Amino acid sequence: MNPIFLRSLALSLTIGSLTAVDKGRPAFQYESDGIRVPSATADEPKVKLFGPASVLAARKYLDDGALHWVREKSCVACHSTGVYLAERPALTKLLGPPSEEVLKDFIETVPTKNGKPRLVRGVKYFGGSIQSVWRSLGLANWDRHVTGKLSDHTDKSLRHTLNCLADEGLIKTYSETEIPYITTDFQLTVQAARALVTAPGWLATVKDADSLERIDRMKKWLRDHEPISDFERAVQLQLSLDMPDLVPMAKRKAAIEMLWRQQLPDGGWSTRRMSDLMKWHEKMDPKVLEMIRGEPDAANPGSDAYLTAWAIVLLRESGIGKDDARIRKGIRWLKENQRVSGRWWMKSLYRDTYHYITYISTAVALHALASCDELPNVTQLKR
Repeated sequence: MNPIFLRSLALSLTIGSLTAVDKGRPAFQYESDGIRVPSATADEPKVKLFGPASVLAARKYLDDGALHWVREKSCVACHSTGVYLAERPALTKLLGPPSEEVLKDFIETVPTKNGKPRLVRGVKYFGGSIQSVWRSLGLANWDRHVTGKLSDHTDKSLRHTLNCLADEGLIKTYSETEIPYITTDFQLTVQAARALVTAPGWLATVKDADSLERIDRMKKWLRDHEPISDFERAVQLQLSLDMPDLVPMAKRKAAIEMLWRQQLPDGGWSTRRMSDLMKWHEKMDPKVLEMIRGEPDAANPGSDAYLTAWAIVLLRESGIGKDDARIRKGIRWLKENQRVSGRWWMKSLYRDTYHYITYISTAVALHALASCDELPNVTQLKR
């Protein structure tokens, strides 16, 4: 890696750490033995040039964050290890293999049985449902992109996820709001459906009547659901890429048109523009509402890394060409907004502490760049 880049990176990380302490935020976003990732902050400098060196830094950031989580925490987290295994395996050919240690943690934590359900607003909620969904999605992506074959542990995890299904066919999320990956029941259930389809050949192996009935119940609920926001319309478009029979072509086209309307003049997209505040979750936390309403640009939110990257991924996978001028503007925005630590900064929309959405944004940004053949192959470069 370029020594000038390394010196700049070291300086920026030191500054970022001090800034976090000065403002009362945690000094480190991720910290474990041999891992010290300074707190994510808006004032971290941007890269002067996006390229192999900054991609290596992004890879290290993702690896370090996931490793911290499996070593220091006791759950699968959608915002760290969950997104790591959901996104990182597909980039193996460009970034090298993802962490076996994270995989091992996922395998070891596959539950052997479901806990007792409780009713949340009249719908069955099973403890650990969110973790089950993201564990299954991660294991399914590992099987598809790393080994190329279905594993026993992925099969067990998927069956556990199916057993988290409520009678109505959905997987109930819990009361806390963590935008963008803990929002509505629809969003969570779509991620579960994606796991079923992603695991190579898994659906063809399902023969027992109970599992088949659960899958049919899930499909019916997903097919019948009417999106309540532009965010859910984008999620529905994501569903159509994996289960096209559940989403009519007219709705797919409408979602694509919505994404184009949502693109801002600078080429990016804004997460906060994708939903009315009261529709991010079935019951919005007053503190979350206060935070979003108190943002300096609350009346006119600007582009952010997560929605910019995710919109590009959805549009590309929906058949929009990588040379489309609007896609090019979005890619340019991403390249111009990477930080020297390798991250794509984004402020959390629900808690002003660790800003884990920065981690999510970084993973999805790499996916977006790869989808447009704009992610350099760094497999032969030193870590």
